[in-house]
Amino acid sequence: MWDYSETVKEHFFNPRNAGAVADPNAIGEVGSLSCGDALRLTLKVDPATDTILEAGFQTFGCGSAIASSSALTEMIKGMTVDAALEVSNQDIADFLEGLPPEKMHCSVMGREALQAAVANYRGEVWKDDHEEGALVCKCFAVDAVMIEDTIRANGLSTVEEVTNYTKAGGGCSACHEPIEEILTKVLAEQGKTFDPTAAAPPPAGKPQSGGARLGNLARIRCIENAIEAIRPNLQRDHGDVELVDVDGKNVFVNMTGACSGCQMASTTLEGIQQRIVEDLGEFVRVLPVGKGQGLRAEG
Repeated sequence: MWDYSETVKEHFFNPRNAGAVADPNAIGEVGSLSCGDALRLTLKVDPATDTILEAGFQTFGCGSAIASSSALTEMIKGMTVDAALEVSNQDIADFLEGLPPEKMHCSVMGREALQAAVANYRGEVWKDDHEEGALVCKCFAVDAVMIEDTIRANGLSTVEEVTNYTKAGGGCSACHEPIEEILTKVLAEQGKTFDPTAAAPPPAGKPQSGGARLGNLARIRCIENAIEAIRPNLQRDHGDVELVDVDGKNVFVNMTGACSGCQMASTTLEGIQQRIVEDLGEFVRVLPVGKGQGLRAEG
C-alpha cells in the first residue's frame, strides 16, 4: 500500500478551508467527475493589493486530492496572485512532506485550479492547452501539451512517472506508445535519451517503503490473488477475467463472458490494474490478450 506522510493524513482527516468562500471574486474549476478527480477552488482577493485573503476548495477525489487541495489553500492565503502563481505542484507535495508517486497528479490538479482561478480574477479565459486532435489519453482526457509541460516541469523520464503525474496511461494503457514518443521528443530536447526499460526512481528525499521487491513466484501469486479478489464482482454481472501471463511490468488477462467486448471493459481493466498496483506496491500495466508485446504462449 502507499506510504502517506503524517502531514498528508492530517490534511485529509482535518482539511483546512474546505467548502466554498462566500462571495468569491476568483473561481477555478479543473478535472471532471467522470475521470474520478475534480477540484473547484474559490478565492477572495483584495483588488487594491491583489492579495489572496481567503481560499476555499471543493474536491471530488481521493484522500491525496483532498490533502493537496487543503495544503494549496493554506499556502496561498496572504500571497499576492503573482506570488501564488509561482507555487508549483512540487511545492504542494513538499508542503505535505511528500506524496506517493502514484498520487502526484493530485498536486498537478491543484496548480491548474489555481491558474484557472487567477485567470478568472483577471477577467481572462483560462486555457488548459488542450488542442483539437492532440488528445493522447482518452480515458482521462489528457492531451499532449499537458504531458509535455509536466515532463519538463518535473523532470520526468518514464511512462510510469507520466502516469503518476497526469493519470495518462493509467486506464486501458493504449496510449503508452504515444507517451513514449513524447518522452523521446522532450528528453531529446534536453540532450537525453529515453530508455523504455528504465524504472521510475523514488521521490527525492522520500524513498518508497515496502521492503525488498517480491521474487517472481511471490509476485505472480500476489497478482493472482488481486485478480481473484475482483472476479466475484464481475461474475455477478455474468462476466469474468483470468490471468494469462505476466511479462515484466505487463500483466495479460483474458476478459470473458459479459466482459468480452463490453463498452466498460477499459474501466474494468483500470480497476484491475489499480488493485494490482496497490497490492503489489509497484506499477504494472494490465492488458487484454492481444495487446502489447512479449506475450508468451501458454504451455
